[in-house]
Amino acid sequence: MFTGIITDKGQVASLEKSEDGMTVRIKSGFQADTIETGCSICCSGCCLTVTDFGEADAGCWFEVDISNESLALTTLGQWEIGSPVNLERAVTLSTELGGHMVTGHVDGLATIVAQAGDGDSVRFDLEAPVDLAGFIAKKGSVTLDGTSLTVNGVDARQFSINLIPHTLGVTTWGKKQVGDAVNLEVDLIARYVARLVEYNAD
Repeated sequence: MFTGIITDKGQVASLEKSEDGMTVRIKSGFQADTIETGCSICCSGCCLTVTDFGEADAGCWFEVDISNESLALTTLGQWEIGSPVNLERAVTLSTELGGHMVTGHVDGLATIVAQAGDGDSVRFDLEAPVDLAGFIAKKGSVTLDGTSLTVNGVDARQFSINLIPHTLGVTTWGKKQVGDAVNLEVDLIARYVARLVEYNAD
């Protein structure tokens, strides 16, 4: 479980593709003595398991295996050496829940359709897939590339978010452009409410 509060912006150091998927090494500012094999790290919205790790520069590197299914359903298949990665460690009992409940299980891809300055912030308009649009509500929460964000407005399949300068600087959002796809995870509570309504209707 995660909160959607990005704590480091890592970088893809190497990647190796195979018939089974892809193995990626990511450089991070996390300290190596805080990482262990088998722990979960949310990488641009995707919960991935650390298979190996070690010290690097002032931080560490860690490796993750990505299945073909994850490559097909997320933006991780677009990663290249040097690609920036939003990172968040799994929550603990002492973690401040500054965002909202995030599983790291990507539901689909949203596409940036417009971008404009809004004071010191930047407003992004995105379009969600048809089957996920109903889970997105004004003033509700949404996870995009692992970042917990508040929905400012909704119009059919499109919704808008605003990012403050701090968030733009410490995440990959500062480089996002119109046309980019981002990993979308809808609100966990909304997903279960919808399932209950569907079940009771049967």
